[in-house]
Formats: sequence, C-alpha cells, structure tokens
Amino acid sequence: MRELGADLFEPRTLMDSDFSPARNSGSATDSDFGFAFNDRNFSDRILKIEIIPDLPDTKSDGDGCITLAEWARNRKRRREEIKKENDVFGFLPSVAEVIGQSADQVLNLNVPDAEETLAYDNQDEEVVAMIEESAADGGLNLNEQGDDAPSGSESGWSMDCSTVLRVNTIHISSPILAAKSPFFYKLFSNGMRESDQRHVTLRIHESEEAALMELLNFMYSNTLSTTTPTALLDVLMAADKFEVVSCMRYCSRLLRNLPMTSESALLYLDLPSTVLMAEAVQPLTDAAKQFLAGRYKDISKFQDEVLNLPLAGIEAVLASDDLQVASEDAVYDFVLKWARIHYPRLEERRDVLGTRLVRLIRFAFMTCRKLRKVLSCNDFDHDVASKVVLDALFFKGETPYRQRALALEEANAPYHRLVERSYKYRPVKVVEFDLPRQQCVVYLDLKRDECKHLFPAGRVYSQAFHLGGQGFFLSAHCNMDQQSSFHCFGLFLGMQEKGSVSFAVDYEFAARSKPTDEFVSKYKGNYTFTGGKAVGYRNLFGVPWNAFMADDSPFFINGILHLRAELTIRQ
Repeated sequence: MRELGADLFEPRTLMDSDFSPARNSGSATDSDFGFAFNDRNFSDRILKIEIIPDLPDTKSDGDGCITLAEWARNRKRRREEIKKENDVFGFLPSVAEVIGQSADQVLNLNVPDAEETLAYDNQDEEVVAMIEESAADGGLNLNEQGDDAPSGSESGWSMDCSTVLRVNTIHISSPILAAKSPFFYKLFSNGMRESDQRHVTLRIHESEEAALMELLNFMYSNTLSTTTPTALLDVLMAADKFEVVSCMRYCSRLLRNLPMTSESALLYLDLPSTVLMAEAVQPLTDAAKQFLAGRYKDISKFQDEVLNLPLAGIEAVLASDDLQVASEDAVYDFVLKWARIHYPRLEERRDVLGTRLVRLIRFAFMTCRKLRKVLSCNDFDHDVASKVVLDALFFKGETPYRQRALALEEANAPYHRLVERSYKYRPVKVVEFDLPRQQCVVYLDLKRDECKHLFPAGRVYSQAFHLGGQGFFLSAHCNMDQQSSFHCFGLFLGMQEKGSVSFAVDYEFAARSKPTDEFVSKYKGNYTFTGGKAVGYRNLFGVPWNAFMADDSPFFINGILHLRAELTIRQ
C-alpha cells in the first residue's frame, strides 16, 4: 500500500538518501519534469493565480532578506488577522473550495478523505480554488459578491474579492500536480465532466506568490532555487497548505543543514500544528529540540535565558537526560519559577503544570522532603500532585533490578520519568526513625565510572538528607593516604551550614563486599558537628586506589559500589 501523501510517480516516499548532490543541484533524474513546467506543449490545463493584497502589516518575504524574528512576527500577525476574518465573515479555517456552474461540479475539500491524504487542518490562511467553465459558457465572474456580502472585518481591512492586483497564468500538467499533491488530485478528479473545462483559478495573498511559484516548480523538478531560511519557511508553509509532502521533506532537510540558532530552533518548534504533526517535518523539530537541549545543557550558566524561553523551548531543555543540574529538586523549583513568570494566573498555571510541565519533572529522583512540599504546593492540582508523589514513592520502594526494568520500559517514550539524569549531587535513599532515638540510614550507590573519574583528586557529593531538622550530606573522595602516601578512596559526612547550630552524632560507614554481598562495617565514630564541617575516613577500604578499582575488586557488585551511613543523634 502506498504511503499517504507519497508522490504517485515514485515507488517509495522521498527519503534523506534522495538528497544527493546531484538531486540538490537540480540535475535530471527519472522523475524530473522541469522541462515541462509552464510549457503549453506538455500541459493540459491553465492555472490562473490571482494575487490579492496582503493583510495589514504583512510584509512580503521577497528575496528572503528579512530576519527570522520578523518572519515569525509577520506569520503571527497574519494568523491573528485571519482568525478575525473567519470570526467576522463566518469562514471556516482551511477553506478550500472548487466552484462550478452547476451543482454536480462542486467539490468541498474541507474534510479530505483520511485514507487518501494527510490530515488537513491549516489554521494559517485560506485557499480558494475555482474551476472555470469555458468562455462559450459564460465563464465565472469572480467579482460578484451579492447583496448580502459583508463589507469589512474587525481589523479594518475590507475583503473585497474584486481587489486583484494581478493575475499570473501558467500552463500546467494535471497528472504531474495530482501525483505530487492530494489537494490537486482531488481538484482534478472531481467535477470536471466536460473536455473544455481547462481553467483553474487559485487566489492567494501577495506575500505567498514567491513561495507558490517555487512550490509549483518543485512539483516538476524536485528542486528549489531559494536557500534562505525565511524563503524556505514560506515554501514549507505553502507545501503544507497544498499537501506536497515531498517538498516539505525537502525544505526540512535544507533547513536542518543550515546553521541552527536559538532563534531559529524556537521558530521551528512554533510552526503551525499541521506542520509540526507532519512526519515530513519531524526531523527538523527533533533537531531543534536537540539544539536547545545542548545549548542550555547547564541551566545554571543560562538561567535568565532559559527562564525567558517559551513553553516549547522549556520542554525541549528539560526533557533531556543530559541536563546538568544539582538535583531533581532543583528542576522542580526551576519549573515552578518558570511557570509563575509565564502564567501569573493560578488557573492557567495549574493547567500547564498538570498537562505539560509535570511530565518534565522526574519526581522519582526527588528527595522525600521535597515530595512532601509537592503535596502542599498550591500551584499543582491536588489530584495531580497526589498521583505523581505516590508514583514516585512506589518507584523508590522497588528493588534496583525492578527500577532498571521500569526505566527500560519507557526508553522509547518521548519523556523519561524514570531515567536518572547526571546530577551534580548523587541521589540517596533514606530511612528515618524517631524512636527510640532519632536516627537515619542513608544508602549511596556509585557507578564504577563515577569512581574512576574521581582520580586523582576528585570528589562527588550526595543530595542532602535530614536528621533532627538539620541537613547533612555524604562526600566520596579520591585523596592521598597521609601515612602511606598513595591514592585511596575516602568517605566523609558533612553538615550543611546553618547558623551556629551544633549536633553530636554517632555515625557508622559500611559497604557491600563480595563474596557475601552483605554490608560490612568499615568505620565508626562520633562527632559534634557545626555548620560547614565534615568528618570521615580517608582510606575507607584500607587499600591503594589501584586495588580498589581493580577488575577483581570485591567492592564493586555488577559495577556498583554500595555505601551505607547510619547516623544517630547522641542523647
């Protein structure tokens, strides 16, 4: 079965491999009909393109000299003005009509057959296509409006069908156009009962003229003469309107090969939904998301820029597994800050948080302390907050094997809720006790590669955990043994700085070890902590670094170093 929207003359859909240098340069191929473009000898119909004035403040792209920002503003204004027109005149979006002299010659293309064409729901502009009868039959008067025709719109622009700036007449081949476009296929296969019905009229705005001419030429030659981003975007929009999927793929490929900027990436993500949903443009939007995710990988360096990103941009950045953040708690705080800036109204903020932004936060890797705050956060709908917190707690309670299996299940999902990012502060699992003494047991797992990168003087910190209302953290070090002068693995316990508070704590460090894979106590001590102080053991395992990292090291089980710290407040 032929793929929907594929060119009828080609045995397969246009793929990236079709963008060879030869094809891009416009050299002849087995499907190159450029020689027949606008040639009466190879044409069976005449296409009249009526050019009407643009909407107010809409600039023509011309030679592609305006910036992408101007292009985006013009398109936005155009969509807003057309929406006003539709509201005033009663037009439906995506109007595409074929009008004839008799009832049996009328074809309504508003709802294309889903089995033959791509979904057609263009909110940008309307297309009016008319089939004219021959001059002998009296023709079709395009200027007649009737007594009840409206005289203007809320925008102050009078939609006068008689205002035609000029008419371009082109000789066309209906088989070629029908093979490339479901729009033209329906146009030429319905309502044409007489052999003398050879004239077809399209009415477009002046700013669309260059793009439509490029599109028509592409349908013959499979190449474009324009190379500027703005001009390619105009052709892409025209190709979407007339359902020329091969041209959409071609424009998408050319745009992906141009240097990407934050401005252009955001523009590609903000294209009308019909373009975004089209499979042909998906590689372009994917490239835009990858660019933004890489550009703002370290949020702390570009915090102000990221806070100013629109919704599509923030989704691209925060969906990345490679996001460099201190912890998932920091992601949660950042999302709330962004939402409060862009959606000051609580109702709107709750809606966007519950439907769009909630899937960007990996609640399973947040601390239990922060999860409690989620439950009481007024920005989230209570039912949404309860569900995400409950799901996170269930995940935390699973065995490591089951956690890895659940993460693999969503490997192909667009959003990874159960994949751990490369956090600056490593996640920990904490079990807290209030009786008979205030105590907590903290589990910290480090991968072999993480330990390897600590050499020769690195350190890695855990997320904060709390005991008696005070925050603590673990830190793993590669340092020099003071007695033997060799590198070794050390583990330390620190208290977050908070005024002059002091705590007397008993602590014990343990690690799993082969062959039993049980936790074995490595060091016990007690210490009276004050803010910012840390205590621990410089050589936790009593061996040099090389022995600790050796392939036969008893401390790595399936590539993971399992550490445990028990803290008890001294009475």
